[in-house]
Amino acid sequence: MAILSKEEAQAILKKVLSFSKAESCEVSLNGSNGGNIRYARNAVSTAGQIDVMSLSVNSTFGKKTGSASINEFDDASLKKVVSRAEELAKLAPENPEFMPLLGPQTFDESATYNATTAAITPDTRAEMVGKSLGVAKAANLDAAGFLENSTRFNSVMNSKGLFAYNKSTNVSFSVTIRNKEGTGSGYVEQDFNDLNKMDVLALSKIAASKATGSAGAKAIEPGKYTVILEPLAASDILSNMFRGFDARSADEGRSFMSKKGGGTRLGEQLFSENVNIYSDPMNPELPSATWSGDGLALKRTDWVKNGVVKNLAYSRFWAEKKGVAPLPFGRSMVIEGGTQSLQDLIKSTEKGILVTRFWYIRSVDPQTLLLTGLTRDGTFYIENGEIKFPIKNFRFNESPVIMLNNVEALGKPVRTGSGMIPPMKIKDFTFSSLSDAV
Repeated sequence: MAILSKEEAQAILKKVLSFSKAESCEVSLNGSNGGNIRYARNAVSTAGQIDVMSLSVNSTFGKKTGSASINEFDDASLKKVVSRAEELAKLAPENPEFMPLLGPQTFDESATYNATTAAITPDTRAEMVGKSLGVAKAANLDAAGFLENSTRFNSVMNSKGLFAYNKSTNVSFSVTIRNKEGTGSGYVEQDFNDLNKMDVLALSKIAASKATGSAGAKAIEPGKYTVILEPLAASDILSNMFRGFDARSADEGRSFMSKKGGGTRLGEQLFSENVNIYSDPMNPELPSATWSGDGLALKRTDWVKNGVVKNLAYSRFWAEKKGVAPLPFGRSMVIEGGTQSLQDLIKSTEKGILVTRFWYIRSVDPQTLLLTGLTRDGTFYIENGEIKFPIKNFRFNESPVIMLNNVEALGKPVRTGSGMIPPMKIKDFTFSSLSDAV
């Protein structure tokens, strides 16, 4: 059984620390169980179940740290892994960025665990995949997808008195559905903590509709267009930007948050006034652990307010170097939006392009965050508020920073990809060339 309760994890961690002879010691204990089904060409190809647990020890003398891991939990094995970490610490070079361990901290109780999701069985997964396959077969289409569920726990304790524990669940589903000729393709991707929110049937119907609707795509000229980005497409491109809210990379001139000549762009208005971005581990649609990997509490944090960058993330080391309080980066990123649906945004568009998703995204210029990539799995031309016909895929050259300066409207946020992301209506989005890929 890989999922330990808070009390069970705490007991093992206390025992391991009792074996330590180092000046300071930190021990983490993690485990997960779950299963998956993969299918292609309308038939299941693989299915699996996983049940793992591991323990890691970081032992420190001065500024020298050694690490060792193990997946055996008898007393002899636990003593052995502690001893090995201490041996390695004595051989290690000093860490110039060493930070002493934190003492006891207080963390909010997270909402990441759902009992229904934890109770998923192989039969549950088979029933869900059966619904997806039924959609494809009924429409004479081919489906290839992946369904996975997991229950996890993460815990950490150190010799200074810190203890943190979190238990979580997740179920994720993705499927590509194509026509038999290979000329039309649709894709959906979704994950939740709560199984009851996952509608595999509805998602597969969306993918099937795109597969049928994207066949016979027409070529139109590349250029700057008004685009409607579905939440998944917006997430694909914005995840690169979220990582840029890091103070150290900005201070060192390595990100779009770096100011020419030195310093950061903290406090500047980099985006349209209707852009607000925050993280919140207690968001009911996107809950996460309430503590970071280095033992700091995670709280709701505004990163962008009315287009102005309000905060940058500071590690403990960089915060001390700069004389500020540390601020961990949040996992649950939310872009606020309005109440409009994707269809509402389409109806408000005189001429434009609907993008299902992007893929093969690569960085062109980290300091402007210029990215390039391709549209995929359903790209459509909009005219007079209606989808008129499918179009061939494009390569894009665009920066999410510029993109969020060109926001015309934001719809209702939904959980997708890297956070809670709304569908977006963006003007002057740059498509640089055509692609024959479907």
